[in-house]
Amino acid sequence: MSAESPESGTLSNLLKEDRRFEPPAAIAEHANLQAEAYDRAASDRDAFWAEQAERLDWSQRWDRVLDWDDAPFAKWFVGGRLNASYNCVDRHVEAGRGDKVAIHWVGEPLDDTRDLTYAQLKDEVSKAANALIDLGVQTGDRVAIYLPMIPEAVIAMLACARIGAPHTVVFGGFSADALASRLDDCQAKVVITADGGYRRGAPSALKPAVDEARTKTGRESGHRVEKVLVVRRTGQDLGEDGWDDSVDVWWHDVVDTASPEHTPEAFDAEHPLYVMYTSGTTGKPKGILHTTGGYLVGTSYTHWAVFDLKADTDVYWCSADIGWVTGHSYLVYGPLANGATQVMYEGTPDAPERGRWWQIIQDYKVTIFYTAPTAIRSFMKQGREIPDRFDMSSLRILGSVGEPINPEAYVWYRHVIGGDRTPVVDTWWQTETGMIMISPLPGVTHGKPGSAMIPIPGVAADVVTEEGASVPNGSGGYLVLTEPWPSMLRTIWGDDQRYRDTYWSRYADQGWYFAGDGAKKDSDGDLWVLGRVDDVMNVSGHRLSTTEIESALVSHPKVAEAAVVGAKDEDTGQAVCAFVILRDEAGDGGADIVEELRNHVRKEIGAIAKPRQIMIVPELPKTRSGKIMRRLLRDVAEHREVGDVTTLADSTVMDLISAQENAGSSDE
Repeated sequence: MSAESPESGTLSNLLKEDRRFEPPAAIAEHANLQAEAYDRAASDRDAFWAEQAERLDWSQRWDRVLDWDDAPFAKWFVGGRLNASYNCVDRHVEAGRGDKVAIHWVGEPLDDTRDLTYAQLKDEVSKAANALIDLGVQTGDRVAIYLPMIPEAVIAMLACARIGAPHTVVFGGFSADALASRLDDCQAKVVITADGGYRRGAPSALKPAVDEARTKTGRESGHRVEKVLVVRRTGQDLGEDGWDDSVDVWWHDVVDTASPEHTPEAFDAEHPLYVMYTSGTTGKPKGILHTTGGYLVGTSYTHWAVFDLKADTDVYWCSADIGWVTGHSYLVYGPLANGATQVMYEGTPDAPERGRWWQIIQDYKVTIFYTAPTAIRSFMKQGREIPDRFDMSSLRILGSVGEPINPEAYVWYRHVIGGDRTPVVDTWWQTETGMIMISPLPGVTHGKPGSAMIPIPGVAADVVTEEGASVPNGSGGYLVLTEPWPSMLRTIWGDDQRYRDTYWSRYADQGWYFAGDGAKKDSDGDLWVLGRVDDVMNVSGHRLSTTEIESALVSHPKVAEAAVVGAKDEDTGQAVCAFVILRDEAGDGGADIVEELRNHVRKEIGAIAKPRQIMIVPELPKTRSGKIMRRLLRDVAEHREVGDVTTLADSTVMDLISAQENAGSSDE
């Protein structure tokens, strides 16, 4: 297929994928959603979402499903009242399921485990709610949560929801500066943290970052954090300067001793539930606001539909940290609203040994597993010998989240982890959407490696040109959402204009949400998300997606992971530059590996995509959520000084890459 010119406002559609996997008969026969749901949802969207809202308990039923009169500011389930915490915990206990395990918690140190039933979770959440009230937290006050992956993190979120105090969870790997900016922006009254958590076998301190962040807040606003509630997790010595009796309070002193009796109050469906910060182009984090009713409807529906959840028999595991939206939607609110039994793991995939995840799946007989392509590719690098040691026959559905999954990683995941019997649901959604928007349904849709397929029932999306025309099959363009959805962001905290400008201005006349992602429709009309529009390269007048070239590289048997950037080039405008990690069994790849890989891309995609430069590297620069930081690689490719690395999980990675480049370039 020929590539299109940049003037057409579309992306070139180059990579072809012919593999297909039919839904397993056993899943198809008993699937929660059937194919008819697509037409039913499209014919009457309000009625469909009203039906999904019935899965929740409302203290007051809504008057109107959607108020879109003041677009882009939506109100869902207008007039309805409910409590998110009650829906996630109390109602299951009241229905006689209090003895059911809500969370199998696994700490990173071996044999450090806890099981929490729904009845126990209800008591713990109630105690935490009472303690927060005693600390002065009132409805509408913001509470920041800066915790490792321990049960108290879930308890804290639900306790905030219970009393109507919007929470903002900050990932425990973020710096004091990053934490301070978030505390300032939402003016958090209380911070919930821990002395530390375990990371790769060693205790990692958290409390000192909170202390430093407190000194950096309020310089302009005058705001200050009033209390810091501290969970004792590692027993680390906080030192003489690490405790302030006027501010700091131990969790075990005030929560463990609080009453387990607490009656949750019902709040308006549009009451703020949480603020989740995501990076912004201006450098100032964007506080994405999600409200209660629509968000809970969206997350409970999608968790039930996309993972085909059978709450009585499934053991579900989402590996995401609660510091990210995936942890909010598919570890806390969606699964618990559905009364699921789930696994929660504190540590890294390879601690204390490289088969830890597979051991957990074997031990707890996990049936549904949801993780990120970054993790899958890191396991591909290690080879299949490690997962093959474990019995993962309990798995029936696998999920992928966070970025587009390249076809080879998809097939490896399905084959090695899923034993060739599990559907893979490749899900596309964002912090802003709150819920899964585009995904296969495991009992309805055949699997196509690398494609997120089509919008789920109730969601409307399209791929369009710069001018807003829907692109034909076989073409690429911009991914837009053409109708509002219940769990959509309501605004950017404190900045309605930025909300309009960022998400609704490009297609303001049509009233569409622009996701910031490029996508293509294949010949069947199925969607392939191509990553951020910012990551599109313009090579000799052709607009190429970095995702497609990365997928071509990873399809080579020696390659575990690849990152591609466009670097300035006098002849072509931009040139393709690739950074490649080899699989362990490939060793150094051999003397001719660079040329071998360049020709492989040419064969898979075409001469236009053949990289000018390929660098074999030991690691790639990633944020703590696993996203590759291509701007840093662009600095290397264009021989600039490497920029800010403060959000990297491991800042030494850039030193390794720079040293590699200085040792010798792989230019043609």
